[in-house]
Amino acid sequence: MYRGVPDNNLDSGWRFMGGDEDEAYMDEPSNHAIYDVNTIANYSPAIIPFLDAPIGSAFFRDGETYVPDPLGAPDDSA
Repeated sequence: MYRGVPDNNLDSGWRFMGGDEDEAYMDEPSNHAIYDVNTIANYSPAIIPFLDAPIGSAFFRDGETYVPDPLGAPDDSA
């Protein structure tokens, strides 16, 4: 999960992925959807402590929690 610049005033900037998506998968628009971040938090409450992290923050799942991603957010996220 990483936080990019929001696309509009309703966007939190958070982007969530499984981590195993290849470029072909990510290039397919039908593989993407927009959800309220509260919906994602209901499925994965472990994200809640990180939701106030600043733009450019990135984390990956490690067991039942998330840890900072040493690679950071994608270049186009800020």
